[in-house]
Amino acid sequence: MNTKFIFVTGGVLSSLGKGLAAASIAALLKARGLRVSIQKLDPYINVDPGTMNPFQHGEVYVTDDGAETDLDLGHYERYLGTHLSQRNNYTSGRIYNTVITKERRGDYLGGTVQVIPHITDEIKSSILSLASDDLDVTLVEIGGTVGDIEGLPFLEAIRQLRADLGKDNVLYIHLTLVPYIKTAGELKTKPTQHSVKELRSLGIQPDIILCRSEVDLGDDIKRKISLFCNVDRDAVFTAIDVNHIYELPLTLYHEGVDQKIAILLRLAAKNPDLQEWKDLVYNLHNPKTEVSIAIVGKYVDLKEAYKSLHEALTHGGVANSAAIRFLYVNSEEITSENVAAMLASADGILVPGGFGIRGVEGKIAAITYARENKIPFFGICLGMQCAVIEYARNVMGLTKANSEEFDLTTPDPVIYLMKEWFDFRKKCVQRRDMTSEKGGTMRLGAYPCVIEKDTRAFEAYNAVEVSERHRHRYEFNSSYQSRFEDAGLTISGLSPDKSLVEIVEIKDHPWFLGCQFHPEFTSTPMQPHPLFREFIRAAVANKKPE
Repeated sequence: MNTKFIFVTGGVLSSLGKGLAAASIAALLKARGLRVSIQKLDPYINVDPGTMNPFQHGEVYVTDDGAETDLDLGHYERYLGTHLSQRNNYTSGRIYNTVITKERRGDYLGGTVQVIPHITDEIKSSILSLASDDLDVTLVEIGGTVGDIEGLPFLEAIRQLRADLGKDNVLYIHLTLVPYIKTAGELKTKPTQHSVKELRSLGIQPDIILCRSEVDLGDDIKRKISLFCNVDRDAVFTAIDVNHIYELPLTLYHEGVDQKIAILLRLAAKNPDLQEWKDLVYNLHNPKTEVSIAIVGKYVDLKEAYKSLHEALTHGGVANSAAIRFLYVNSEEITSENVAAMLASADGILVPGGFGIRGVEGKIAAITYARENKIPFFGICLGMQCAVIEYARNVMGLTKANSEEFDLTTPDPVIYLMKEWFDFRKKCVQRRDMTSEKGGTMRLGAYPCVIEKDTRAFEAYNAVEVSERHRHRYEFNSSYQSRFEDAGLTISGLSPDKSLVEIVEIKDHPWFLGCQFHPEFTSTPMQPHPLFREFIRAAVANKKPE
């Protein structure tokens, strides 16, 4: 095994940016010619975040193989430009479930099952599953902060791995907060000292400390942290706040983080080629224009729920030399009477995915406004389904058309629950509710889509078949397909067997497209997704005069 491991832990408080720091370091090592992967270990007991409320967890990210994961995997894929899988995200729930299954099966031969060694061994096995002769380095981010009781087995497992693999093969990076007290004009190192003390009490001595701060630390502060935390002076780095997250790799490079890692792990790495990152940052800071994009959803007070969407729109902006001004509009507050006022400043309107009836009628009103006023529109997953409902009601005259998710008695279920994906529809109709076990009941992961030529979709992809990631239970009801086409709706993307409608659009419109999948999950800053690129292009063309 040639793979070396870098473990990234966090202290003081959450949301310091461990995921972004880990992704940025991975990007720097990749730029040095190394083969890199990355993994997230989440201490919460849920098996995965698939059933968690967005207000609790934020976005649920989906990989090609259908894993519902932490949103940090989105950062990993965007920064590395690679596709990850089930093996790149483990939770306590998944670890404990595996151990309990083994115990029930008799794998432990009747022995007492304990946190040490059984849980820690399973954690180590999950980490080592990424080791191979094809990987030089794997970064592993430990979720939560040092001191969280649920994180202790993970910290113990990575402590053991240094003894198992040797010092030259394991590196510990600790991200901590150095707050700046403005009234005193001072940086305070005590939170960092206590965080590292807690980590050392668990048997882990960090090799590198990344100090999140509003201002540069300066040599005196770095020397102080070095002395009190028992790390090399040249292993204390400022992770200073940046204007844009894609500046972070360059910031850490200028601090010398990747060089120190290469020395400590004895990596045969070349000098990094960071031209792509430099060009990206330049383009972000030097747009030629700005467009306003209205995101009409029901989680607009929590931007984390739309993390990948936000980034994909930014990527589309970079491709068009345009800065994006995000207008987050609460769909629960939109009515047919106020929609024009609420969306008047929008150059483009996007309705994202989601679940449940709350806010749906507001989304439909926004789609009507976009369709009738020729404003570029992009509907994703539920957004596409709402566009279908809107078209059925207001163009085809099916005034009670709906999705079975919202109305099981609708006479025109233009969106319906496919038995192949969720086989309890009959019970739901009888009970008039949707109560059931939710985990693992969706169409998840990458599926092929065949694109019709002479459509907006083909113009964007320039390909007849693509693969896109899904996360949904309900589908376009194909029994209505011919009626929609006769009424002028273009079906521009289908599954290879033509049983599933994947993309709909309106030809007599500057740009009106809805897709059943989630294109935001595969957009990267270096390779913006074609649909986001073309949506922003249309928004630029539709830009309101200033």
